[in-house]
Amino acid sequence: MARGRRQPAHKADEPSASTSSNSPSPQVDPIHEDRGTNGSEDVCPSCPTHRESSPGCGKESWIRCDACRTWYHWRCAGNGEDVEMIDKWYCQPCININPSRKITVRGPARKSSRKRTQRDYASLHNGLGSDPNRWLRMLEGKPVQPDPFKRMDGDCVGLSWVEEDDSALLEPIVVETADGLGMKMPPEDFTVNDVTELVGSETPLEVIDVATQSTSPGWTLGNWAEYFFLEPTKRDKILNVISLEISGTKLAAIISPPRIVRELDWVENYWPDGKKGKGHSYPKVQLYCLMGVSTAWTDWHIDFAGSSVYYHILHGSKVFYFIRPTPSNLAAYERWSGSELQNHTWLGDMVDEVYKVELKQGNTMIIPTGWIHAVYTPVDTLVFGGNFLHSYNVATQLRVRNIEIVTQVPRKFRFPYFTKLCWYVADRYLRDFKSQSGAPTNARLVSSILALANFLISEVHTIEQGNEQTRKEAKDQIPSDRVKDAPALARELRWRARHANGYASDDEGHRFGYSYTKDNSGEHLVTNGVKRKRISESPALEEHDNRFKHFRPKKWDTMSEKEDLATRQCRAPRPEGQKSWGDYWLTYDGEIDEEGEEVDVKVRRQTVVKVKRTVRGLERHKIERIVEEWHWENKLDGSSTSSDKT
Repeated sequence: MARGRRQPAHKADEPSASTSSNSPSPQVDPIHEDRGTNGSEDVCPSCPTHRESSPGCGKESWIRCDACRTWYHWRCAGNGEDVEMIDKWYCQPCININPSRKITVRGPARKSSRKRTQRDYASLHNGLGSDPNRWLRMLEGKPVQPDPFKRMDGDCVGLSWVEEDDSALLEPIVVETADGLGMKMPPEDFTVNDVTELVGSETPLEVIDVATQSTSPGWTLGNWAEYFFLEPTKRDKILNVISLEISGTKLAAIISPPRIVRELDWVENYWPDGKKGKGHSYPKVQLYCLMGVSTAWTDWHIDFAGSSVYYHILHGSKVFYFIRPTPSNLAAYERWSGSELQNHTWLGDMVDEVYKVELKQGNTMIIPTGWIHAVYTPVDTLVFGGNFLHSYNVATQLRVRNIEIVTQVPRKFRFPYFTKLCWYVADRYLRDFKSQSGAPTNARLVSSILALANFLISEVHTIEQGNEQTRKEAKDQIPSDRVKDAPALARELRWRARHANGYASDDEGHRFGYSYTKDNSGEHLVTNGVKRKRISESPALEEHDNRFKHFRPKKWDTMSEKEDLATRQCRAPRPEGQKSWGDYWLTYDGEIDEEGEEVDVKVRRQTVVKVKRTVRGLERHKIERIVEEWHWENKLDGSSTSSDKT
């Protein structure tokens, strides 16, 4: 059966795109201003080099090749037919490879002039009813814990808190009043009508049907304002707006994120100022307006690329349900989000604990990297918020990005320009490391920079070893205005981050703590927690390590090796006569056991000393290896034990 038309992403009740909860794979909200532009996030392989936006590009039709699983604009790759009539479809490159592949269409549907009752087929598709309250019924009786999260004063929430408190930004926090947050918001009497006036009543709007957790098409901001102010009994459906990005509008001029967001946000601090604003393609995710009516529900999701969120209730209230982003919980979320479990299973049953947080008018919450959450709206509510990536939990951000890749979230619905942003961040941190006084010293920050460097080295692998298409895609993500030699930048940043983290230089040129694999599309997945491999001391390894083209780690300036052989006799018990012989020999300290048998011991002692110059002086390694062979009399095969001492 054909893969058919790519549908718009399921939205999350967050300021931005999130992993979806009710589609075959988690999807991410697109950024309205990026739709139909020439940015790389919206370009398909058949797009002309230069194409202008069309009036209908906000509702762009996409189709996926059934062979290579690549997405195309239907207007770029199609033949003018209705995309809904296509059964099986292949792109031209795949047809060229295998001419037996044929595009097929569905047979015409039988039609009747008889008037029919309208039915909600979006809900019926998976055997579901059109009842928006089914999500709440699923929640009934489920164990939910009161939240243990901090309530903080606004003036305490700043960069110094993150740098000095190792637990900062690892759990959600609630700030009950905006005082001291350094945030600018509209007045309390600001309404949805005011939003419409400042943004424009004809602005296209993505609206979520709560019953199906899918997009309800054809809405404008003016239509939404009329719906919002209807009496609840007159609303035929429960709808939700969660992805109105307002950058560049008159409304954006009266809103400013909290101070901590501006201090940490990668886009704010590392994307060049000259490449932001009107006429530029950049990640527009910092200013969102969310408007939900009473009983709206957004199912479980994670914000795209694990981005953190600030969330301010201008008026109304929200109830959040949180799941901690532990490895096991994230694995459960990955299983749940990519299967039919979404439709009938409460994710809380698959994880350790669910926490409940109630927010009311005037409250602000910071949601950290990777937290899984669902959101309920008790009353009509107006919220302002936004997303931001930061440098204090990069490993989890990359873990969430991996989930998006594994569950095949289309690139269009991921964090916009994510990889390019990572290169900008890496360029700044490398310059900081090289400076006299600006080198990062915070252990948590340095560990995150190391995770960032490892991710970018995976991009280097793609450039050096990928196929033609993946190499081109990886190169296109490198900002040539700042990064002139991407492989060198990634390697040097990792080298400096490892040294700042206390690793020995002998480990340079090898990957520790992270491994890289490729998914079916050729994208690199980065995973942490991988067991370290022991590095050979052989100079031959240093001479022939071709992990990176044209790169050789610095050799030792001089090295000496020495080996001594000796034999001795003593008394010790045979291993086969001991119940816990392994433990005995692991802790053996050389003392003679008079109750044991006489044994010959051959001892080989190897000593290696290596020296090389460094910027501050020199580095000297002395390694001793002692190998002992124990042989008891009248024993055909001796038992031996060896130990390493460095």
